[in-house]
Amino acid sequence: MPLVDLHLPPNPTIPPDVRTFLHEAEHRVERFRQDRVTPAFVPSDFTAAYLALRALEESDLAPGRWFCEWGSGFGVAACLAALLGFDACGIEAEEELVECARRLADDFGLPVQFACGSFLPAGKVADGEFAWLVTGGPCGHRELGLDPEDFDVIYAYPWPDEERLTADLFARVARPGAVLATYHGEGAVRLRKKK
Repeated sequence: MPLVDLHLPPNPTIPPDVRTFLHEAEHRVERFRQDRVTPAFVPSDFTAAYLALRALEESDLAPGRWFCEWGSGFGVAACLAALLGFDACGIEAEEELVECARRLADDFGLPVQFACGSFLPAGKVADGEFAWLVTGGPCGHRELGLDPEDFDVIYAYPWPDEERLTADLFARVARPGAVLATYHGEGAVRLRKKK
């Protein structure tokens, strides 16, 4: 099924509680990156993610409130979705990042669930086909007790060679009407709806 681009005007107003959260999240991510060498961890633009998710939430174009962040890292997008009233979760392959995400959500009292594993369904992609994708290990969706088609919105920050794979995977596993939000660098978040 094809994906259709959504063009939503962002509301540039960021509430004080979200500003506080963004400041703390960016501080923790920066500290983490200074203390460790983690070449596979590149955070997206959290403000751009919030503005896109808020525009989506205000448009009422998402078919429901279930949100999943694929490759969630610190879980900032999932936490932002929770701040917007979504039932949010994230899937991340790196256990240390999952723990950081859980602490961030807990410290802000956000009901976000994080699973350690791959967001790729078993057998859909060959091992090593893409540089940074974890294709082995436990299925993150199974750990959450949810299937990919249960989600109304999926957010991801794919590497350039993974953009097509991410869109194709979403088109195969998401339910009709679901929205894929992908970050593409320099503040660009693309919103696409599955027909």
